[in-house]
Amino acid sequence: MSDNPAVTTGPAFRFRLERVRAVRERKEKLAKQELAKAIAQRSSTEADLRTADARLEQAQVEQRTVAAKTGPVSAPELLARQAFLERVEAQRGVRARELEQREADVADRDAKLACAASEHEALNRLRERRRGEYDREAARRERNFLDEIAVARFSRSNG
Repeated sequence: MSDNPAVTTGPAFRFRLERVRAVRERKEKLAKQELAKAIAQRSSTEADLRTADARLEQAQVEQRTVAAKTGPVSAPELLARQAFLERVEAQRGVRARELEQREADVADRDAKLACAASEHEALNRLRERRRGEYDREAARRERNFLDEIAVARFSRSNG
Protein backbone atom coordinates (compact mmCIF):
# COMPACT_ATOMS: atom_id res chain seq x y z
CA MET A 1 0.00 0.00 0.00
CA SER A 2 0.94 3.63 -0.28
CA ASP A 3 2.38 5.84 2.45
CA ASN A 4 -0.11 8.49 1.36
CA PRO A 5 -3.63 7.45 2.43
CA ALA A 6 -5.14 10.19 0.25
CA VAL A 7 -4.01 8.25 -2.80
CA THR A 8 -6.15 5.27 -1.86
CA THR A 9 -9.06 6.86 -0.04
CA GLY A 10 -9.24 10.37 -1.43
CA PRO A 11 -10.47 13.32 0.60
CA ALA A 12 -12.49 12.77 3.78
CA PHE A 13 -16.26 12.67 3.44
CA ARG A 14 -17.83 16.09 3.66
CA PHE A 15 -21.58 16.67 3.46
CA ARG A 16 -21.97 20.06 1.82
CA LEU A 17 -25.38 20.66 3.39
CA GLU A 18 -24.22 19.92 6.94
CA ARG A 19 -24.91 23.46 8.14
CA VAL A 20 -28.42 23.33 6.69
CA ARG A 21 -28.93 19.90 8.27
CA ALA A 22 -27.77 21.24 11.65
CA VAL A 23 -30.16 24.20 11.35
CA ARG A 24 -33.03 21.83 10.53
CA GLU A 25 -32.10 19.66 13.49
CA ARG A 26 -32.16 22.72 15.76
CA LYS A 27 -35.50 23.77 14.27
CA GLU A 28 -36.91 20.32 15.05
CA LYS A 29 -35.64 20.50 18.66
CA LEU A 30 -37.22 23.93 19.09
CA ALA A 31 -40.49 22.64 17.63
CA LYS A 32 -40.43 19.78 20.16
CA GLN A 33 -39.91 22.26 22.99
CA GLU A 34 -42.72 24.48 21.73
CA LEU A 35 -45.06 21.48 21.46
CA ALA A 36 -44.17 20.40 25.00
CA LYS A 37 -44.85 23.92 26.26
CA ALA A 38 -48.20 24.03 24.44
CA ILE A 39 -49.19 20.64 25.87
CA ALA A 40 -48.29 21.82 29.38
CA GLN A 41 -50.38 24.97 28.90
CA ARG A 42 -53.28 22.89 27.61
CA SER A 43 -53.04 20.61 30.66
CA SER A 44 -53.04 23.61 32.96
CA THR A 45 -56.07 25.05 31.18
CA GLU A 46 -57.85 21.68 31.41
CA ALA A 47 -57.27 21.75 35.17
CA ASP A 48 -58.61 25.33 35.30
CA LEU A 49 -61.70 24.22 33.38
CA ARG A 50 -62.28 21.31 35.78
CA THR A 51 -62.00 23.74 38.69
CA ALA A 52 -64.46 26.10 36.99
CA ASP A 53 -66.83 23.18 36.37
CA ALA A 54 -66.67 22.25 40.06
CA ARG A 55 -67.32 25.89 41.10
CA LEU A 56 -70.27 26.07 38.71
CA GLU A 57 -71.72 22.83 40.01
CA GLN A 58 -71.33 24.04 43.61
CA ALA A 59 -72.98 27.36 42.77
CA GLN A 60 -75.88 25.56 41.09
CA VAL A 61 -76.31 23.28 44.12
CA GLU A 62 -76.34 26.30 46.41
CA GLN A 63 -78.86 28.03 44.13
CA ARG A 64 -81.18 25.00 44.23
CA THR A 65 -80.75 24.69 47.99
CA VAL A 66 -81.78 28.28 48.53
CA ALA A 67 -84.72 27.88 46.15
CA ALA A 68 -85.86 24.76 48.02
CA LYS A 69 -85.88 26.50 51.40
CA THR A 70 -89.27 26.71 52.94
CA GLY A 71 -88.63 30.12 54.43
CA PRO A 72 -88.85 33.33 52.47
CA VAL A 73 -85.75 34.53 50.59
CA SER A 74 -85.38 38.21 49.91
CA ALA A 75 -85.29 39.49 46.35
CA PRO A 76 -81.85 41.12 46.78
CA GLU A 77 -80.43 37.81 48.03
CA LEU A 78 -81.92 35.95 45.03
CA LEU A 79 -80.50 38.58 42.67
CA ALA A 80 -77.09 38.37 44.31
CA ARG A 81 -77.08 34.58 44.06
CA GLN A 82 -78.19 34.74 40.43
CA ALA A 83 -75.46 37.29 39.64
CA PHE A 84 -72.90 35.05 41.33
CA LEU A 85 -74.11 32.03 39.35
CA GLU A 86 -73.89 34.00 36.09
CA ARG A 87 -70.38 35.17 36.97
CA VAL A 88 -69.27 31.58 37.65
CA GLU A 89 -70.89 30.45 34.36
CA ALA A 90 -69.05 33.25 32.51
CA GLN A 91 -65.72 32.22 34.09
CA ARG A 92 -66.38 28.64 33.04
CA GLY A 93 -67.08 29.87 29.48
CA VAL A 94 -63.80 31.77 29.44
CA ARG A 95 -61.93 28.65 30.55
CA ALA A 96 -63.67 26.56 27.88
CA ARG A 97 -62.65 29.05 25.17
CA GLU A 98 -59.09 29.12 26.52
CA LEU A 99 -59.00 25.33 26.29
CA GLU A 100 -60.17 25.47 22.67
CA GLN A 101 -57.36 27.95 21.94
CA ARG A 102 -54.81 25.75 23.71
CA GLU A 103 -55.96 22.70 21.77
CA ALA A 104 -55.64 24.63 18.51
CA ASP A 105 -52.17 25.76 19.59
CA VAL A 106 -51.16 22.16 20.34
CA ALA A 107 -52.42 21.06 16.93
CA ASP A 108 -50.50 23.90 15.26
CA ARG A 109 -47.29 23.11 17.16
CA ASP A 110 -47.69 19.41 16.34
CA ALA A 111 -48.01 20.23 12.64
CA LYS A 112 -44.92 22.45 12.81
CA LEU A 113 -42.99 19.67 14.53
CA ALA A 114 -44.06 17.16 11.89
CA CYS A 115 -42.85 19.54 9.15
CA ALA A 116 -39.54 20.26 10.91
CA ALA A 117 -38.95 16.56 11.58
CA SER A 118 -39.69 15.74 7.94
CA GLU A 119 -37.24 18.37 6.68
CA HIS A 120 -34.56 17.18 9.10
CA GLU A 121 -35.10 13.52 8.21
CA ALA A 122 -34.92 14.30 4.48
CA LEU A 123 -31.49 15.87 4.96
CA ASN A 124 -30.36 12.96 7.13
CA ARG A 125 -31.38 10.52 4.39
CA LEU A 126 -29.58 12.62 1.79
CA ARG A 127 -26.46 12.70 3.96
CA GLU A 128 -26.56 8.93 4.39
CA ARG A 129 -27.08 8.41 0.65
CA ARG A 130 -24.13 10.69 -0.12
CA ARG A 131 -22.05 8.91 2.52
CA GLY A 132 -22.84 5.57 0.86
CA GLU A 133 -21.86 6.98 -2.54
CA TYR A 134 -18.63 8.29 -1.05
CA ASP A 135 -17.86 4.94 0.59
CA ARG A 136 -18.51 3.04 -2.65
CA GLU A 137 -16.29 5.44 -4.60
CA ALA A 138 -13.52 5.18 -1.98
CA ALA A 139 -13.71 1.38 -2.13
CA ARG A 140 -13.54 1.51 -5.95
CA ARG A 141 -10.47 3.76 -5.82
CA GLU A 142 -8.80 1.49 -3.31
CA ARG A 143 -9.53 -1.61 -5.42
CA ASN A 144 -8.08 0.12 -8.48
CA PHE A 145 -5.01 1.13 -6.52
CA LEU A 146 -4.50 -2.42 -5.22
CA ASP A 147 -5.02 -3.78 -8.73
CA GLU A 148 -2.31 -1.43 -10.00
CA ILE A 149 0.07 -2.65 -7.30
CA ALA A 150 -0.70 -6.28 -8.14
CA VAL A 151 -0.14 -5.68 -11.87
CA ALA A 152 3.14 -3.86 -11.17
CA ARG A 153 4.42 -6.70 -8.97
CA PHE A 154 3.33 -9.29 -11.50
CA SER A 155 5.09 -7.39 -14.27
CA ARG A 156 8.30 -7.15 -12.25
CA SER A 157 8.28 -10.80 -11.31
CA ASN A 158 7.65 -11.92 -14.93
CA GLY A 159 9.71 -9.20 -16.51
